[in-house]
Amino acid sequence: MKLVIVESPAKAKTINKYLGEEYKVLASFGHIRDLPSKDGSVQPEQDFAMTWELSSGGQKRLKDIIAAVKDADTIVLASDPDREGEAIAWHILEELKARNKIKDKKIERVVFHEITKSAVTEAIKNPRSIDDNLVSAYMARRALDYLVGFNLSPVLWRKLPGSKSAGRVQSVALRLVCERENEIENFKPEEYWTIDAELFTSKQALIKSKLVTLDGKKLEKFDINSEEKALAAKAKIEAQDFAVSNVERKKANRYPAPPFTTSTLQQEAARKLRFSAKKTMQIAQKLYEEGYITYMRTDAVNLSKDAINACRDAIVKYFGEDYLPKTPKEYKNKSKNAQEAHEAIRPADVFNTPKKMETKLDADAHKLYELIWKRTVACQMNPAILDKVSIESTSNDGQIMLRANGQVIAFDGYLKLYQESFDDDDEDEDNRLLPNVEVGEKETKGEIFTDKHFTAPPPRFTEASLVKKLEELGIGRPSTYATIIAVLQERQYVKVEKLRFIPEERGRIVTVFLENFFNKYVEYDFTAQMEEFLDDISAGSMEWKKLLTGFWSKFIKNIEAVSPLQMTEVINKIDEVLGNHLFPAREDGTDPRSCPDCNNGRLGIKLGRFGAFIGCSNYPECKYTKQLIDTSAEEEKIANAPELTNPEDKELGLINNEVIYLKKGPYGYYVQLGADKGKEKPKRCSLPKGCTPENISLEKAEILLNLPRQLGNGIEANIGKFGMYIKQGGKSKSLTGNDDIFNITLERAEQILQGVAEKPQAVLIGTNPQNKEQITLNSGRYGPYLKCGKNNYALPKDLHGKEIDIETAMKIISAKK
Repeated sequence: MKLVIVESPAKAKTINKYLGEEYKVLASFGHIRDLPSKDGSVQPEQDFAMTWELSSGGQKRLKDIIAAVKDADTIVLASDPDREGEAIAWHILEELKARNKIKDKKIERVVFHEITKSAVTEAIKNPRSIDDNLVSAYMARRALDYLVGFNLSPVLWRKLPGSKSAGRVQSVALRLVCERENEIENFKPEEYWTIDAELFTSKQALIKSKLVTLDGKKLEKFDINSEEKALAAKAKIEAQDFAVSNVERKKANRYPAPPFTTSTLQQEAARKLRFSAKKTMQIAQKLYEEGYITYMRTDAVNLSKDAINACRDAIVKYFGEDYLPKTPKEYKNKSKNAQEAHEAIRPADVFNTPKKMETKLDADAHKLYELIWKRTVACQMNPAILDKVSIESTSNDGQIMLRANGQVIAFDGYLKLYQESFDDDDEDEDNRLLPNVEVGEKETKGEIFTDKHFTAPPPRFTEASLVKKLEELGIGRPSTYATIIAVLQERQYVKVEKLRFIPEERGRIVTVFLENFFNKYVEYDFTAQMEEFLDDISAGSMEWKKLLTGFWSKFIKNIEAVSPLQMTEVINKIDEVLGNHLFPAREDGTDPRSCPDCNNGRLGIKLGRFGAFIGCSNYPECKYTKQLIDTSAEEEKIANAPELTNPEDKELGLINNEVIYLKKGPYGYYVQLGADKGKEKPKRCSLPKGCTPENISLEKAEILLNLPRQLGNGIEANIGKFGMYIKQGGKSKSLTGNDDIFNITLERAEQILQGVAEKPQAVLIGTNPQNKEQITLNSGRYGPYLKCGKNNYALPKDLHGKEIDIETAMKIISAKK
C-alpha cells in the first residue's frame, strides 16, 4: 500500500478519486508543527538552532499518519508545490524519522499544479526527493520573522504601551499606509482652469473642443490659474472665428492582459468583486482543492501548451474564427524572481465554462471562477481595434487652437469577453464619437465653458492598490499579502472606510517609533532585498545561516541600543514628528497646545495603560485628557475579566491580548498571564526580592513572565534560589546593586561576568525650558538625584525606582528653589 499525504481534506478527497485501491490518502491539515511562541525557539548563539513543537491538532494528525505508515511500503508526500508546501512535507518526514517509523519505507515527494487525473497520475510517475533549498528558504523566513517578532515586539510593548506587535513585513506595509496619509495631510491644492468650446460644423454637427494653445503658445496645466485669466481667454476665443486646421485618424490596438498571478487575481477581485485579499485566497484555495483551477499561489504568467491550445479551441467554439490570433500568445515574466516552472492561475479545464459551473459552485466561488475563466480565455484572443480621431481647430489669426479627441471600437476583440479594471484611473482621453470633417471647413461657435479645478492629493490605498504597491516594491510575496492586510486591521493599526485604508493613531505612533529607532528595518529597499535573498536561498545560490548571521548581528545591536531608552525620549520624538498632525493650527490663531481646561497648561503626548493620549502639563492639578486610540476593546477585555477576590490584587494591563494580573498568594505577590482556567494553571512568576507591588509595571511583569531573559551571546538573566543572576554556559554571577533582570544589558552582563565593577551612568530626562540646561538622573552615595547645570536636587524617596519625566523633574527643581 502507498500512503499519500496532502494538506487538506478537500484535496485528499479530490485526489482519492484519481488513484487506485493501492493508495490511501490522508490530510495533515496544514503544518503539524511550528516554532513555539516563547523565547528560545530560535537560538542565534547555537548556530540558529530551531526548536519545533507539535500543535495539538498536529499531534492527532501525526498519530493517524503513524498508524497508516505501518501498512505502507511507500510514503508519498504530495503537499503544495511551493516553499510552504515543501516545509509541510519536510516537517512530517522529520517527525517520522525522529520516531524511527521510516525504516525500509520508500519516501517520494510529488508535486502537481492542478488537481486533475492526468496531472496527479503524471506526478505520481515522476517523484523526487525533498528540495533542501526550498526547506532552507522556509527556515530562514521563519527564523527572520520569529527573531523580529520576539525581540522587537517586547521593546514596542515596553516603550509604547497599548501597541500590539511589530512584524518584519507588516511594519513596512503599515509605513506605506501612514506615509500616504502624511502626503494627503500635507498636500496643498493648486487652482487651475480649463476652457471648452462648442464648435458646430456646416452640417451643425457638434465638436466639443478643449483650449490647448493661447497667444500662439501651448498651454501648460497651471498657465490659467485664476478666474481673471480664464475670462480673458474666453473673451479672446469669442473674438475669433475658427476653421478645421488638422484631422488625424489612426488605428490603435488594445491588447489583453496576461493571465492571473496571485497578486493580479487579488487586485482584480478587489476591484470587480469587492473581495478582500483574504477572501479571494480562501475561495481560490477551495477551487484548487476541488480540481477546478490550477495552483493559486504563483507569480508566473506563462501557460502550458496544452492550456493554450484548449483556450484556442474554446475561442473558435464560443466566439468564432475572427477572434482567434494566427499564432498563440505566450506571456513572459518581467520579474527576475518569478518561477517559470509554475503556471498562471487558470481553469483546470477551460471547457468547464462559467455557465456549466453554476450548479457546482456557490455564488462567491462562481464569481471568482468566472473572473479566472474570462481572463484566461481573453488573454489568447485577438486585440481590440480602435479608430482614434483628433480634430484641431485654429482661429483666424492662428494664435488660438482648440482640440477634440475621440475614438470608436472598430473591432471588439478580447473586449467582447473581458476588460481589465484599474484603481483611480485618471485616463482623460475622450471616448466620444466625432463627426467627419475636412481641413479648412468653417465652424461656428456655440457656448464657451470656463471650469475651475483644484489638484487632488494622492488617493488612499485600496486593498488592490496596496497589493500592487507591495509587489512593485518587492516587499513580501503575493501569497502573504492577504495575511499582512488582515493583521494590520486585527491589530487596529488601520481601519477601512469606503474600501480605503486609513491609519489609526496607534498605527501612526508605532510607525514613528520604528522609523526613528529601527529605521533600517522598515526601509523598503532593505525589506525587498531580504525577499531577494530568500529567493536566492530557494535557488541554492545562498546559504540560509549566512543570511541570518548577517541580519542578527546588526539587529540585536539595534535592540540593545534602544532598550535602555527612557520612555520620555520616545514620547519626545513622537511629539516632535506628529506635533503638527495632533495639534493643528486653530482658526482663532491661539496656541494649539494650550490646555482648553486650565488655559495655562501645555498639551503634550502621554503614554498610559492602553497607549498614547493627550494630557496637560499641569497634571494632577489639571486632569484634561483626550484619547488618541480607541481603547474600548482593551477596556472591555479588562472589564469582562473575572473579578478579583483579593482586594490587593489588580490588573496591570494587556500583553498580546491577554490580561496581566498582579496577585497576592500565601507566599507573597506574583504576576499572572490570563485568568484562572480550572485545572489548567496560567503562567505565573513570583516577584523577586527588592521588587515591591507598588513598583511592578506592565513591562516588568512581561519580563518576569518570559524568563529567562535572553541578552545575547549565550547570556541569560533569570531568578534563582538565591535571587537574580546572569548565566553564560556554566558560569553564573549574582546581580546586585543597581543591576537587575529588568535593566541589565548585554554589555553590562559581559562586564559582570568579567568582574568589572558597575559605573553608574546618568540618564537624560530632558531640557530645562527656563535655562535650556540638560536635566539628568544620577546615582550617588546617598541615593538617586537630579542634576541641572551645576545644581543637584535629591529625589524624594517615594519616587525612588520610578521613571521620571520632564514635568516631574521641573516640579522637584521648582520646589527646591
